[in-house]
Amino acid sequence: MQNNNHGTRTIRMKSGTSTLLARLDDNDLFWNFRHSPLVILAASLTLLVVVCSLAAPLVAPHDPFDMASINIMDSLLPPAWMKDGTSTFLLGTDDQGRDILSTILYGSRISILVGFASVAFAMVLGIFIGLVAGYWGGWLDALLTRIADVQLSFPAILIALLIDGVARAAFGEQIGEDRTAFGVLILSIGLSFWVQYARTVRGSVFVEKRKEYVQAAQVIGLPPSLIVYRHILRNVMSPVLVIATIQLALAIITEATLSFLGVGVPPTSPSLGTLIRVGNDFLFSGQWWITIFPGVALVLLVLSVNLLGDWLRDMLNPRLK
Repeated sequence: MQNNNHGTRTIRMKSGTSTLLARLDDNDLFWNFRHSPLVILAASLTLLVVVCSLAAPLVAPHDPFDMASINIMDSLLPPAWMKDGTSTFLLGTDDQGRDILSTILYGSRISILVGFASVAFAMVLGIFIGLVAGYWGGWLDALLTRIADVQLSFPAILIALLIDGVARAAFGEQIGEDRTAFGVLILSIGLSFWVQYARTVRGSVFVEKRKEYVQAAQVIGLPPSLIVYRHILRNVMSPVLVIATIQLALAIITEATLSFLGVGVPPTSPSLGTLIRVGNDFLFSGQWWITIFPGVALVLLVLSVNLLGDWLRDMLNPRLK
């Protein structure tokens, strides 16, 4: 009887798995993903970079921030396949004797975390402003729209530099601390990216609030805040997710640019932008690997995220199908 019961459970599990796969195959998004080799490659590369970066303390061959394990005599060693290279440092070392591969893994983690946090902040702020401006309208909509138009006239990097400069003037020496610097960096990038979310959500709300289900909710006496939260919000999220995916790559580039200019994360916790800036001083003296390898890692990460964003935009836009 036990063998029969075990066999029955196995058949049910296989049947459930087959049913799940059949449902996924019926989904246009999953079917298109399975039949797009370039998208699969981009997703795999993005997943690999994210997992390795978040697990940097476990997968990195060295700890580049442990001063006790760094030997200045190992500085400026070339990659392992070049003359004077060693297998201990696969991609070579920098001017302080730190392993380039390990610094890339740790630096990617900082870039990814700052990118995700700034995009999440911009998305929440932009969605809130877009919902308020689109549903209530009037002078509030006019005011928020003019603010968004003014901000769009400036490049995002300039807005981020302005906010970072104001924060440094306000906090003074505290800006050198890791937590304060990360917070200011996330705030700077987030406040420079909220406009796209707000304008997209505002336009979608104008369309949604004229539909019958919203009018029915108004007739039965639901408060406006509940209508916006329970009914309208879920119907305007598709374009927001596309914008978030694309802006994740822009946020990572913006963070790298700010760090390259010396106003990003502190040198004690260098991101990819900081590594590129440090290596740039040695580029023309022959130690090209210090800046090239972090630059290649940044390009691959941004390119893979951009490919996923473009694919998601094409799939969620009915006009392109």
